[in-house]
Order: sequence, then C-alpha cells, then structure tokens
Amino acid sequence: MSNYAQYQDGVYADATNGKLPRLPYHHDELRELARAAMEPGPFGYVEGSAGRERTADANVDAFSRYALRPRGLRPGAETAGDLGITLFGERYPTPLLTAPIGVLEQVHPECELALARGANALGVPVTLSTAASTPIEEVAEAADSWWYQLYWPSDDELAESFVRRATAAGAKAIMVTADTKRLGWRPRDLSRGHLPFLRSQGTANYFSDPVFRARLKDEPEPGGVFTEAVFHFLGAFADKALSTENISRIRQWTDLPVLVKGIVRADEAADLVDAGVDGIVVSNHGGRQIDASVAALDALHEVVAAVGDRAAVLFDSGVRSGADVAVAMALGARAVLLGRPWVYGLAVDGASGVEHVLRSFLAELQITAELMGKDIADLDASDVTARP
Repeated sequence: MSNYAQYQDGVYADATNGKLPRLPYHHDELRELARAAMEPGPFGYVEGSAGRERTADANVDAFSRYALRPRGLRPGAETAGDLGITLFGERYPTPLLTAPIGVLEQVHPECELALARGANALGVPVTLSTAASTPIEEVAEAADSWWYQLYWPSDDELAESFVRRATAAGAKAIMVTADTKRLGWRPRDLSRGHLPFLRSQGTANYFSDPVFRARLKDEPEPGGVFTEAVFHFLGAFADKALSTENISRIRQWTDLPVLVKGIVRADEAADLVDAGVDGIVVSNHGGRQIDASVAALDALHEVVAAVGDRAAVLFDSGVRSGADVAVAMALGARAVLLGRPWVYGLAVDGASGVEHVLRSFLAELQITAELMGKDIADLDASDVTARP
C-alpha cells in the first residue's frame, strides 16, 4: 500500500527546517494564482461555466449536503487506508483519474506532456481529450497510463479513426462524452469572443488524423485562423444525432472498455448499460453545458441504483478536495475524475503543479480513509449521510 499520507509529514518536517511550501493546498488559493498566471480569456475558458454558472456552484455546494460517518475502531481499522481499486480487470493504485480537458496550450506550453509527467509521478491515469493540444500518439509515449475521451464527430469515419488510433496507441478505455452535442452558452467566453478552436487550438488530434486530412484540399495550418481546416473542424466537432443506440457501434472499432460520460439520469444510464456500455460517468461537464442543471453529486445515488453491478459508475464535477472524493466513493462511485484543480496546478507550475495537486488530494484522501477505518474501495452508503 502506497503511503500518500506521509506527504503531510514531509511538509511539516520541511517547514521546521525553514522550507515552506511553494504552492497552496486550498483550491481557492491555487485558483487565484492560476488567474494571475493565465491570460484573462484562457482563464475564463477554464473557470467559466454555462449561463449564470448555477450548475457549477451547485456541483461544489452539493458536497456540503453530505457528511461522512467515521468508525475508526472497527476491527481491521488499524490497517485501513489503502487507495487501490480495480476497474475493468485492471488494478490502479488510486481511485483518481484526470478528467479530459482540452485546449491545454492556452494553460501551459507543454500541454498534455506536462500533465502526463505530473500524473505519472502518482500513478494517476490521464484521460486525453479529443480536443487536446497534443496528438494521441505523442501523449501515449509520455503517459504511463491513459484513457481516451471521444467527442463523437458528425463524421463516423473520423470517429472510428480516433477510436482505432487510441486503441492502437495503448489506451486503457474509451470514454464517450454525451453532453456536448454543441457548446453550452458561456458568457465569460462570449464577452471576450474567446473560442480557441477558431485559432486552431485544441485541434491536434483532428489535424493529425488521416481521415480528417483527406477531407481537406490543403494541408492544415497550425495556428491558422479561419482556415479551411478550422471550418471543417467546426462542422465535424459533434454529432447532434448521437444516441444511446448508435453508441454501440463503437464495439466494431475497439475491444477496450467503453464508458459514457455526462449522464445525470437513472433512466439514461440504464438504457446505456442495456446497450452494452461498461461504465457510466455521472457528470454535468463541470457545469459548462447547461445552467440550472442538477448537481452531479445529487444524481450519483440514483444512477448507481439503476446500474447496480452491471457496469462501473464513475464520477466528476465539483470535486475540490480529497474528502470530496471519499464522499463520492461512499455514494457509489468506483473512481473519480478530477478537473479544474489540476489545470490550475498546470498553469502555475507545469508538471510540478499537476503533481502537487494530485499528491495533495491523495494525501488527504488516504488520511480520510484511515480515519474512516476503511480502505477506499470499501466505503459504502453506511459511511455517508445527508446533513440535516
């Protein structure tokens, strides 16, 4: 069992020798450092959400409505605290993955390669966005463990090409995002006219794809604005006809586990499992798609109940601490995807910033599990309750 909690001891030991931490441990403090490190447009793109941002706020606030119920004196509690989990027959050292976030070139010049180095240090798998700034094959070389997130394009041959490239490059799973048939209404981006895709940002997987390139008259121009490749990308980005039924086509392209992300309804989750998917990611895209949507955490229990043991249920949206991860696990999540916090770490200090955020989350999570008296994979509904 890895001793992530020991990180806390090292911080205190360093401080007694006059070496104070370079980066903060509270999400809000790190976010403010990221705000200072990033240009206003890119920061607004990462921090901003749909409409009045009520969904994003609700995601965070939802965790305050649940309370953990520790029982540290239970038999075996003295050896509790293991963070290891098993998903789809694969053993992972922790329940954390990095959520798929695109256009990282506006956050840090080393983009996904810095993310991979930071995540590798903790054994945390990277989930690579279709809208990445680095092609699939380059990330595969840099990341020790990674999954691929698919924005299903309007061109099925292109969708197939993405999935086959990811499979050939060594992805551990394919995660289809279902809640982004078009971009949500995002006032922060609108007020600055900030859509990075128009500047060829976040297009690396498209511009490097043979199917995409075959559709063009001219070679894609990296960094080009309003080029033929950009307009073709905009037309191909999302398939508005994507449905539960046609997601099953992915089985013809890969033998990897298939998950669907962006689900907050029990009935839709059940339909997807009936269609043969291996996992559901309860998520509302961090509040970026629909204002006034249900908080993702409030939807978790009903999805877990609907799915049962027929598929793995994962979670993201609103996670800001290791204790939040424990709450989600107790409510039935098998693993948790972390988004904005590591992006702010990347903005402030590259790979070291990513590692700092992940290490801090894992230290708090392991301390929480030890104090709960359980291994993280054993947390269940008896370990959490609604606050009065």
